[in-house]
Amino acid sequence: MRRAVIAFTAFLSGLIFLLAIGAPAAQAEGEKLQGTLQSQGQPVNGVKISAVSEDGTPVGEATSGADGKWEIPIPTAGKYKVTLDVKTLPATIELKFSDKATLDVQVFDGNKRTVLFALTAKGAATEQPSSESTFLKQAAQLAFEGFNLGLIIALGAMGLSLIFGTTGLTNFAHGELLTLGALLAYFFNVTVGIPFIYAAIIAVVLGGLFGYGQDRYFWGKLRQRGSTIIQIMIISIGLSLFLRFVFLFLFGGESAPYAEYNAQPGIQLGPISATPKNLISMGIEIIVLLIVAMALLKTRTGKAARAVADNPALAESSGINVDQVIRVVWTAGGAVAALAGVLLGLAQNVNYMMGLNVLLLIFAGVTLGGLGTAFGALVGSLMVGLFIQLSTLWVPTELKTVGAMLVLILVMLVRPQGILGRRERIG
Repeated sequence: MRRAVIAFTAFLSGLIFLLAIGAPAAQAEGEKLQGTLQSQGQPVNGVKISAVSEDGTPVGEATSGADGKWEIPIPTAGKYKVTLDVKTLPATIELKFSDKATLDVQVFDGNKRTVLFALTAKGAATEQPSSESTFLKQAAQLAFEGFNLGLIIALGAMGLSLIFGTTGLTNFAHGELLTLGALLAYFFNVTVGIPFIYAAIIAVVLGGLFGYGQDRYFWGKLRQRGSTIIQIMIISIGLSLFLRFVFLFLFGGESAPYAEYNAQPGIQLGPISATPKNLISMGIEIIVLLIVAMALLKTRTGKAARAVADNPALAESSGINVDQVIRVVWTAGGAVAALAGVLLGLAQNVNYMMGLNVLLLIFAGVTLGGLGTAFGALVGSLMVGLFIQLSTLWVPTELKTVGAMLVLILVMLVRPQGILGRRERIG
């Protein structure tokens, strides 16, 4: 076992070193301004964008392509003024806010700054609703988006919570299971050419098999060797780094969309605007969460999983095959996490860092709901998603995640075991 750990550590260190050598080359592209012009979910083509430095020196200009994307390379980091030429907009489209044709942006070293111009159908921007009506519409829209985000977080959080409950492992590599699902769906959809729905199903199945293989050939072996929880947690951090750099090596550092269901027109549902893919995704998320909940409550395996989570030694003495239950949990957790990654990639573009970016929110949902409780993870995740989106009504968008972490800290001070968690007995 010691030789295997040493060999794995050496391999991981060598891979990270090789990738680190190649990192400066990826940064050598330099800074740039970029963006995507869309109106009602459809790309806007042929619009001219120009940029000047802080002192008014022209830097460059670009024209949006058929996909609505544009980019302007800039010589160095600094402050720039980016202007959209309203004369080049299509006759049916205008700026949502007429005073936002020129935006001041700050670009940092090695960064690509995304600049967003709000576009709308002509005539819609001239309406002047009351401030109260506008606030309520924004709150409804943000609540819808927060609920959607919370459901995606919940898919990842339920698997993480069940794994923690049955094994005690705080798995820092769980975010990479989401990334794996998204990248597999991208590979089969874009590279192989399989329709997205079938590619997503294949990705979920392979995600489940990967979860099974992890426990069968890796985590299970470590448990049999008597590795402590701290040791296994540290190994999970190393595994997370290893998988992330493998994804970077194979996929690259740029974000990319699936081949289908990219630009869709929005559907107006009262004060809420939603695309069909968002509504279908939310339906799938709710159905899967209900299936998992019913499986935990009604099936023998689900009851056994709850028994193992409550007291593994007592469950084993009662005749439950603890290793088999843990393996089922890992398989289900990998499949559900892969599905979460596929749907997250559908809501945004696929990226090798997407799992890491949402991992903190998954941990927040699990901790807020109660460690080791699947239903607590669901409640906590929904609260995190809703708070993150609704908080932008009062705080800048850049601070929305910070606000969610602040709420988590406050709840933990009052109820350390989480919302649905149970206080440990002492003595």
